[in-house]
Amino acid sequence: MSISHYIKEIGRGKHGARALTRAQAQDLLAQVLDRSVTDLEIGAFCLAMRIKGETTEEMLGFLEATRLRTPLIAPAQDGRATVVIPSYNGARKCPVLTPLLAQLLVQAGCRVIVHGVVQDPARTTCADVLQAMGHALLHSAGAVRDDVVNYLPIEVLSPAVAQLLAVRRVVGLRNSAHSLVKLMNPCMGRALVLGSYTHAEYLEAMDAIYVASGADAFLLRGIDGEAVADGRRFQHIDAYCAGQKHNVQQAQVGRITHVPDWPADLGAAATADYIHAVLAGNFPVPAPIAAQVRHVVAWVNAVPGLCAGH
Repeated sequence: MSISHYIKEIGRGKHGARALTRAQAQDLLAQVLDRSVTDLEIGAFCLAMRIKGETTEEMLGFLEATRLRTPLIAPAQDGRATVVIPSYNGARKCPVLTPLLAQLLVQAGCRVIVHGVVQDPARTTCADVLQAMGHALLHSAGAVRDDVVNYLPIEVLSPAVAQLLAVRRVVGLRNSAHSLVKLMNPCMGRALVLGSYTHAEYLEAMDAIYVASGADAFLLRGIDGEAVADGRRFQHIDAYCAGQKHNVQQAQVGRITHVPDWPADLGAAATADYIHAVLAGNFPVPAPIAAQVRHVVAWVNAVPGLCAGH
C-alpha cells in the first residue's frame, strides 16, 4: 500500500495543496498508524500537513482512523461521569497543575482519565508529578478504576499514535498527532474531554471540530498548553454538549494581579509537595482552578448521557 497519491495532493505547498475528504484522511492515517507505509512516506505526510494545515474534515477522518485502532475504555461501573484530560505539554513557565485538577475532580465524584506522554527531556510532565505523588501509571486501558486518578501513557493507549508523536524528535516539528491527542475521546461512551489551546488559530480549529463531531468537551486557553486553568486569572471557557456550544465562564480582563503560592521550582517533587499541601488544606486551591472544577461538575451533572444514571 502507499499514500504517495495523498502526499501529492497535500504536499503542493501552503497555497497549492488540496484538502482531502474525510474518507481519504481516514484511509491515509489508517495506513500510517498501521505502519503499512515507509518511514519516508510518514515523514513526508507529517511535513506536508504541517505546512498545509489540517481542515476540519481531515481531522474528523484522522479521529475516526484513530478510534478504530484504540482499545476503548468501558463506562464507569458505578455510573459516574468520565472526564478525559489530555496532558502533552507539561511545565514550561509555571508548575504543571493538571494532577491537582484531576484529583479535585475525583474528589467531586468524577471518574478521571488522564492520557499523555510519560517523559519530556525539556519539561516536567503530568506523569512525573503524579508519580512523585505516589500514583502508579497504568499499563492497560482495562486497569482504569472509577475512584482514582487514572494516568494512561499514550504508549499504552495507542502505541501507533505514540510513534507518530515521536516523529517530532526526528524532524523537529509537531504534526497532526499533536492536535489529534487533544481531541480524542478514548471511551466507549460519552465522556467530557477537557480541551486546551495555545494560539487563536487552534481555538478556531478545535471549536469547528467539536461542533462538527458532536463532541462533549470543555475548551479554554489553559496554562502552558495544559487543560488546567491558569491559576493567576479566570479564562474564557466554552462547553459543548453533543456539539452544541455554550459559554460557562467569561475571561477576566486586565493584568494579572495575584499569583498563587505555588513553587518557583517547576520540578516534579516540588510540584507534588505543593499539590499535597493544597489537598490537605494548607494552601487554598487557586480560584480559577476551583471555578473550573465547579463548572465541570455542574456540567456533567446537568447533561443527560454523561452520567449513566441520567
